Amino acid sequence: MAQITFLTGGPKVVEAPDNSNLLRVSLRAQAGIPFKCGGGLCGTCRCRIEQGLEHTDKVKPKERKHLSDADLAAGYRMACQTFVAGGDVAVSW
Repeated sequence: MAQITFLTGGPKVVEAPDNSNLLRVSLRAQAGIPFKCGGGLCGTCRCRIEQGLEHTDKVKPKERKHLSDADLAAGYRMACQTFVAGGDVAVSW
């Protein structure tokens, strides 16, 4: 299990099984990460992993269309494309 802390408008802390999709966890917990498509096309769910970036999976090609190398280095990801495993994460948007 991973503990995900949604910082914006919170904080709100929820438990999620390993390999959970960040956007889906936000939706279930009503944590508020904004989204429109949920499939990596629009970029609306851009968020920043404030802590625990090492506990997220590798960056997907769809994310590279919306995020620069500098964005990725600063911890930005797209919630719909990001899966959390192996530890706790804190996220803002």
